[in-house]
Amino acid sequence: MNGTEILRLVDAIHRDKNIDTELVFEGIEQAILSAARKHFGEEQPIEVLIHRETGQPNVICDGKELDSDTLGEFLGRIASQTAKQVMIQKIREAERDSLFDDYVQIRGQIVTGAVGRSEGGAVIVTLGKVEGILPRSEQIPGESYRTGDRVRAVVLEVRKAGSRVKIILSRVHPDFVRRLFEIEIPEIADQVIEIRSLAREAGYRSKVAVSCIDQRVDAVGACVGVRGARIKNIVDELAGERIDIVRWNDSLQILVPNALQPAEVKDVILCPMLGRVIVLVRDDQLSLAIGRRGQNVRLGSKLVGWDIEIMTREELNEQLDGSVAAFNQIPGIPEGLAENLVEQGFFSFDDLSVIEPDQLAEMAGLNLDDVQPLIAYAERESERLEREGGQRKPKGRAAAAVAAAQANEPQADEPQADEPQADEPQAVDAPAGEVPAAEATAETAESTTESTDAPTAAHPPEEPTETSSPETPPTAES
Repeated sequence: MNGTEILRLVDAIHRDKNIDTELVFEGIEQAILSAARKHFGEEQPIEVLIHRETGQPNVICDGKELDSDTLGEFLGRIASQTAKQVMIQKIREAERDSLFDDYVQIRGQIVTGAVGRSEGGAVIVTLGKVEGILPRSEQIPGESYRTGDRVRAVVLEVRKAGSRVKIILSRVHPDFVRRLFEIEIPEIADQVIEIRSLAREAGYRSKVAVSCIDQRVDAVGACVGVRGARIKNIVDELAGERIDIVRWNDSLQILVPNALQPAEVKDVILCPMLGRVIVLVRDDQLSLAIGRRGQNVRLGSKLVGWDIEIMTREELNEQLDGSVAAFNQIPGIPEGLAENLVEQGFFSFDDLSVIEPDQLAEMAGLNLDDVQPLIAYAERESERLEREGGQRKPKGRAAAAVAAAQANEPQADEPQADEPQADEPQAVDAPAGEVPAAEATAETAESTTESTDAPTAAHPPEEPTETSSPETPPTAES
């Protein structure tokens, strides 16, 4: 093997496999070294160097440089086969590393491929020289794929698996919606309009909060497009998933009502110590604000990054009275501390059990040793009420506080966990024509037994979406 042949081989591998020439030279050097050790023995000190410009191989064995005849002698048929296998292995590793680096750089970006086959629910997508895996958990619910279909997905994860590169794709990740907006809406790609926050439940609904640096550009209108042309392309790609586009605002007093559209919000109360927002609505807006199965308030919470609790004014007043009564039952609690805690948004013993001791000490005007018994009592009461099934989580109603205030009453007088509380809103039946009767009955039954983390026991009918169809005008700010 002369220098010209080596240079030609390196150039061919570099062009065909997209591997750096330096890696190819190193692979050939390793192959020659393996063949030389097989010929001279593993004990001999051997060095191999290929000149990068002439391609001439230089082999030094035991301090002496081998001439071309000796080099050709040990690179015989058997030794050359060993060298070939070593070189192929090195080239495969280099090709894998090259593919890995290429796809790591586009992680979070959209790629397009063709469906090759299905394996146990997962879809194998051909992406040029490599295959991507679209697991069942990363597929939009209700979608089906046939061999040859073109599929767009976002690169979720890239990792090495032996001599191959494993690429995990996703169509349910929020970044998939974000990238579709960048593709379909030039103002977002040009960073004139910015997506400030995005919340998604794949296959059902997404909320996107946008803002614009140019006051002359309507951010929501630009995303919707003329007669909804732009948003329609995104909705079609997402198999009909509804998309609500709302205006971003740095003030939570404005952003929270926007995030809960189309419901009308009367007031927003911030509880910074708990990262919670209490939203007051009218009775006729309660179901709309919560959304079917709590979807609207759940997505709104993700969008703004705060826990949102929906209440009417009557429910809030009842919650405040019950919480004050419950906290006043704590042994040794200073006068006025219960009212102060409730003003900061602490409505239950579960809330009080997570407060930092130094914060409570500052609020109560006590030292750290004096507040420890208060926190310990709150933790015990929280655990006891949770075991008894009467404890509400941070999104509960006044039932938790009332139950806590009645902690000394006989247990037989307490309502059962699977029965609706007297001071909680009952399940709301859907209006005729929106939800089938059988479905409404199932939802009502479910509402009395679901987790206490739900914002309310009601499962209201599905509310209209703001911008999920071309005919729907952009959502206005509340």
